[in-house]
Amino acid sequence: MKTEALQQRSFSNLLLGFVIFAIIYILTALKSGSILPDNSILFGLSTFIYLTAGIVYLIHWIFKWEKGAFFGSAIGWGGFILNLVAFIVRWIQTYQAGFGYVPLSNLYESLVFFGLCIAGVYLFSEFKIPTKIFGSIVFLVASFVMAYASLKADASIRPLIPALKSNWLIAHVITCFLGYGAFAVAFALGIFYLLSGKENLKKYLPSPQTLDNLMYRLILFGFFWLTIGIITGAVWANQAWGSYWSWDPKETWSLITWLIYGGAIHARLMRGWSGKKMAWLSIIGFMSVLFTYFGVNFFLAGLHSYATPS
Repeated sequence: MKTEALQQRSFSNLLLGFVIFAIIYILTALKSGSILPDNSILFGLSTFIYLTAGIVYLIHWIFKWEKGAFFGSAIGWGGFILNLVAFIVRWIQTYQAGFGYVPLSNLYESLVFFGLCIAGVYLFSEFKIPTKIFGSIVFLVASFVMAYASLKADASIRPLIPALKSNWLIAHVITCFLGYGAFAVAFALGIFYLLSGKENLKKYLPSPQTLDNLMYRLILFGFFWLTIGIITGAVWANQAWGSYWSWDPKETWSLITWLIYGGAIHARLMRGWSGKKMAWLSIIGFMSVLFTYFGVNFFLAGLHSYATPS
């Protein structure tokens, strides 16, 4: 019964989120005079909605506002649906520009897709998570990623270089970012696990064992998709550059990230690691994810340097 009630509440959040999305999209379309507003405007609005959701979740936690969990989730769903629709609109607009490609090929596009995956993995996890306090960190991370895209990346639609004209690239990016999204949520759970001993948090958190199991499942989910992402990336690299593995900085750091999470799973299965050890590994692993994506793009030259803005 508890599971059914939890899922029913989550569906209610989804429905209200769709209403929020519809209102924002219709108003934006009317203001722009087009049924397909500029995708960068929609992504920008998604950023602010994610930030609002994160703030509402924080208010729910800090000021013990019970309704904050409901409204935070609904707002988050609104941002997620708008983010997804913005992705589809950009896809259509690449064809209108005469290039016609799946928008996963440059820094801007990968960042907004990263934000989409973070929000999506968390929101669908809410169907199983008995508390919504984790959204405070998850949506702040998602809004940061989206804001970085708007402020630092080039949002213009341009023709692709030959290396990016590959279906293997699409598979590589989608699978990697599904993994990254799961790791972002596991990161949030890891932080809350380390804070779970505080009295003002106990009311809002599931039992430490439940929290630990959720964190581990997310790491397993993310590890599976990251593994597929590395494999599809190797196939794409061979197609584009004639080599499955070249120890490019991003390849190397992807492997380091894979080893961290693989080591966490191994330690869990073989050594029985749980609790604070797994929480710290989820945090360290996500720091590696961030460096793999941001640090490599901007500080280390390599085959993936096409992602660096000019």
